[in-house]
Amino acid sequence: MQEATVAEKTEKIFTDVREVEITRAIANEFHDVLIDRAESDVIIIGAGPAGLTASRELSNMGYKVLVIEQNNYLGGGYWLGGYMMNPVTVREPAQKIWDELGVPYKKVQEGLYMTPGPHAVSKLIAGACDAGVKFLQLTKFDDLVLKGGRVAGIVVNWMPVSALPRNITCVDPVAFEAKVIIDASGHDSVAVKRLVDRGLAEWKGMEPMYVNDGEEHVVHKTGEIYPGLIAAGMSVTETHGLARMGPTFGSMLYSGKKAAQIAADKIKELER
Repeated sequence: MQEATVAEKTEKIFTDVREVEITRAIANEFHDVLIDRAESDVIIIGAGPAGLTASRELSNMGYKVLVIEQNNYLGGGYWLGGYMMNPVTVREPAQKIWDELGVPYKKVQEGLYMTPGPHAVSKLIAGACDAGVKFLQLTKFDDLVLKGGRVAGIVVNWMPVSALPRNITCVDPVAFEAKVIIDASGHDSVAVKRLVDRGLAEWKGMEPMYVNDGEEHVVHKTGEIYPGLIAAGMSVTETHGLARMGPTFGSMLYSGKKAAQIAADKIKELER
């Protein structure tokens, strides 16, 4: 028989709650999010800095936003600056986005700013949550929903399914619908590549590092790849064959902002 961990009588700290009520609370909340966001205004693939920024911007505009992330954590590569060193940098004027989020930082030299990665990520995640963004972690993009010549949703499955032995992986995915999809999946650019597989888009792969050139072009090239699908962040770099931008994050934040505005404009066009 299982015995109490603390045998002696002590002053009670926590409220009594049955184990089953904890289970029901978790399941009910997850169910509510799943039902509510199965049909969203915008679905974003990837919760890195570009995806999180886009999600926060769109949710603040009043749109219903769902972010799927294949990892159990949010933030992508924004936790580290490079080579497992966690200070992250941005170049002028991207520090203004840190100002919006209340991220403290220091000026390294003219035009270059730095902050601890965990501080920047946690503020960005909190900002998205505060804005009303909903997240499904351990959720892996599998395919697109294509209707009437435009992307109308995504097909997803549990991330752990892909790690199961082949003889027990016959687990069908499910689909979510949205007016606009943003591929912010980073180097994987998973949604763009599914269009490439079908001859509906082109993908060039990343060029060697050139920070000044890479950061400029990733923002300028952020845009709609196919009706209903917008590429943001490193997915833009990979899709258009742009220069690697290195361990600086200003263009990811600005690409997310631009993707959000493009998505909002596309939704307004659909609703006319």
